[in-house]
Amino acid sequence: MRKKIAILGSTGSIGRQALDVVRNHSTDFLVECITAQSNYKLLIEQAIEFKPNAVVIADDRFYEKVRNALDRLDIKVFAGDESVLQVLEMGSIDLVLIAIVGFAGLKPTLKAIECGKQIALANKETLVVAGEIVMEKAKINGVDILPVDSEHSAIFQCLVGETWNPIEKIYLTASGGPFRGWDVNQLKRVTPKEALAHPTWEMGKKITIDSATLMNKGLEVIEAKWLFDLDPEQIEVIIHPQSIIHSIVQFEDGSMKAQMGIPDMKLPIQYAFSYPFRIKSDYSRFQFENFPALTFEEPDLKKFRNLAFAFDALKKGGNIPCILNAANEVVVNAFLENKIGFFDMSDIIWDCMQIIPFILKPGLDDFFKTDFLTRERAVNLLNK
Repeated sequence: MRKKIAILGSTGSIGRQALDVVRNHSTDFLVECITAQSNYKLLIEQAIEFKPNAVVIADDRFYEKVRNALDRLDIKVFAGDESVLQVLEMGSIDLVLIAIVGFAGLKPTLKAIECGKQIALANKETLVVAGEIVMEKAKINGVDILPVDSEHSAIFQCLVGETWNPIEKIYLTASGGPFRGWDVNQLKRVTPKEALAHPTWEMGKKITIDSATLMNKGLEVIEAKWLFDLDPEQIEVIIHPQSIIHSIVQFEDGSMKAQMGIPDMKLPIQYAFSYPFRIKSDYSRFQFENFPALTFEEPDLKKFRNLAFAFDALKKGGNIPCILNAANEVVVNAFLENKIGFFDMSDIIWDCMQIIPFILKPGLDDFFKTDFLTRERAVNLLNK
């Protein structure tokens, strides 16, 4: 029987690539539900092609447009953030892909866990903000959280069959982004257009800017801690410009396992959808002659401070990662709108991490309050 999948954030980069996977494997997967925030035109196109059971447009201003466009089809149409949560109660859904960007992915992830759905997680911010709560609830409800980020999928794949073999360390690889090797004066003049020109990956705007600042790798460090139950000292980041080795696990005997392949997000998406099985694909294959050398170097934490901030947040714990994430979401939007410079993003994030009240043992309500207070301060700093 085909696995029935709900794709939350179907019009984003991950969501579109997930639909490509379904399109290429229509005998294995079926789209049961798709949701979008405001891109109603693409949502309508996707619904007409894949004919899901239900469609949700979170921005209810576009409800009538979506409903009228799909009126002739046997598709249920809903609107609003609450509807995104409510459709997860559908008994027909086997797996939920969380492809919503940012803090907004937290509530749907928790709801999917509550409903006992298997989760393919492409939203790293959920575990950055509330990793302990999310993983504990998943354990209680017997829910598998399958990582979709290429680095975490790589670690996950390396650990298959290694249940009883302790991890000594993991290495998360990073391409280094478009500004690897740039000096301080060059970085001061960086434009959003330059930052969006990632050398190896095709991603959404937010994650592409995060990759340029190395914040994306910092968020992945925190996510890895919760996914694989690691101490901060067990996680290391290494720059690997070719993006062929997606991450490495080192075991306590010194042996290392790496997962390799051409940079293509459809591969980890497909693996999460088909796990524990691998299914045939026609995606590009790695050719040794095209990569005569694979190189590695340490990240520059003085130029790319966001990665250092993330390690600091991981070590301090509490609500500090939540502060880091909320401030980052605000400054990335401001940078994309040409309101601040490249280094200003890190300055504002650091300020928020010092000023917003620290909570050692935050509950879920504390995370939402912290997120609100941090965004408020970050916006005030922008206005100044």
